[in-house]
Amino acid sequence: MPAIHHVAVVVDDLERAVGFYTRVLGFRLSADRPGTLGPGAWLDVGDQQLHLIEGAPGPARGQHFAVLVADLDAEVRRLRADGFEVSDPKPVGTARQSFLADPAGNAIELHEK
Repeated sequence: MPAIHHVAVVVDDLERAVGFYTRVLGFRLSADRPGTLGPGAWLDVGDQQLHLIEGAPGPARGQHFAVLVADLDAEVRRLRADGFEVSDPKPVGTARQSFLADPAGNAIELHEK
């Protein structure tokens, strides 16, 4: 059965993005990334990875990735308390979602089943 191994996003400030994803969202810096690649970082999140590629992010057209959270309301409160803009939780089918942006403006969905 196919599965998603990783998602890659472009960020304009690699150090700032790594800090956001590790300190704010709890992702872990991966040791798997070959040193021969250009500027970027690989982050472990569960059994998947997020690859950060340093460059100029393209325009937002609805592209995003979703992070599964156990308690959406608690995550929204935590992120807002840390000064991040997060949309109000909204139902979508049998789940709920909120959105925020990383420092480069990439959209991230917080998804609660």
